[in-house]
Amino acid sequence: MESTILIKGIMTVHGKRDVLIKGERIEKIADNIDFNAQKLIDGTKKHLLPGFINMHTHAAMTLMRGIGEDMVLKEWLYKKIWPTEQKLDEELVYWGTKLACLEMIKSGTTCFNDQYWYLESAVKATAEMGLRSVQPFVILDLYDPSKFSKIKEDCFMAWEKSQSWGGANRFAIGIHSPYSVSQEMLLWGSEFARERNLLVHIHVSETEGENRDSIAKHGVSPTLYLDRCGVLGPNVIAAHCLWMDDRDIEIFSERGVKVVHNINSNLKIASGYKFRYNEFRDAGVTVTLGTDGCASSNNLDMLEAMKIAALVQKGWRGDPTALPINELLSLATENGGKALGIDTGVIREGSLADLILIDTDSYAFTPDINFLANLIYSANSSCVESVICNGQVVMEGRGVEGEREILDNVNRLYTKLL
Repeated sequence: MESTILIKGIMTVHGKRDVLIKGERIEKIADNIDFNAQKLIDGTKKHLLPGFINMHTHAAMTLMRGIGEDMVLKEWLYKKIWPTEQKLDEELVYWGTKLACLEMIKSGTTCFNDQYWYLESAVKATAEMGLRSVQPFVILDLYDPSKFSKIKEDCFMAWEKSQSWGGANRFAIGIHSPYSVSQEMLLWGSEFARERNLLVHIHVSETEGENRDSIAKHGVSPTLYLDRCGVLGPNVIAAHCLWMDDRDIEIFSERGVKVVHNINSNLKIASGYKFRYNEFRDAGVTVTLGTDGCASSNNLDMLEAMKIAALVQKGWRGDPTALPINELLSLATENGGKALGIDTGVIREGSLADLILIDTDSYAFTPDINFLANLIYSANSSCVESVICNGQVVMEGRGVEGEREILDNVNRLYTKLL
């Protein structure tokens, strides 16, 4: 028997409505729904939104929050993060992912596009927390041919195991970056994904130095190098994309590549801040929003990312009309669903029931002149009162089942990494 949830009298973009959820999908949206649902939710003084979609993160890096502060990216990766990751194991990734899911639930994220290690542990944790995710197998060979065979074997085995995942977790390919992955493995991973209709998640042009190195080594920018290799296509989700010129953006548009803006991480590691949102948008490129991992952004708060993304766009362009609030919300919701090919990030009959309830009975939403302006510029993630993912309530009244156990286990385990 399908589970049913009826939300009564909640504010939506179309005014106050009732919303009926059957199973994993929104069944009906109407002025008044008379239905004896298994669960009734009072929508008084609340606003309904699609759950946020975090399009670029490394979930279990919650374990490394505070490691490697005030370091430049290359030094941070090679001297701090990658050596620390050598100490990871299944248990650490399981509880680190649970902690990430807890934080994402508390801040209104219902779906995330990950890229990290120990896939089975990450998927188990995510499924138990009730969130939706895309979980890539990570290809990272550091140009070492001795790793090729094992990476290929492990990838095939991970793909086979993923066939039994079911539920709301999907398998993908994660190619770390063109500067850390050999051409042979770039081509192999891309072809593996293409043959199986999988997404490819990759870092591109995160720093100016990366672009300089690519030109020195390959004669072209990272984008043109990836295009020359035949990697780029509509299944590719490219994270960061800070240092891209007009030709790079044109290539992304022609190939249908989707882009993830990660403003907090970019600012904190000082990779740059002049993300060319208007140019991507005007070229028809789907732009989405992410937080990156907690080792670089320190949190997974999409509301914070939305606010800072808008402020920085307006600031560096000297244009207060840059990145208006309606487009900003789409970056954090609908565009992510489009990029992942999942019917989420919207509120409509038939779509997946990935929803958040915003408590508007507070100073941040008073006066109630403009809900989105209040949400993005005045409020913080504590306004997320309840979360529904895949038709199941995963947080109600700010309470998440198992929260204390997660915090205790992470505090017990994290010193193994130090």
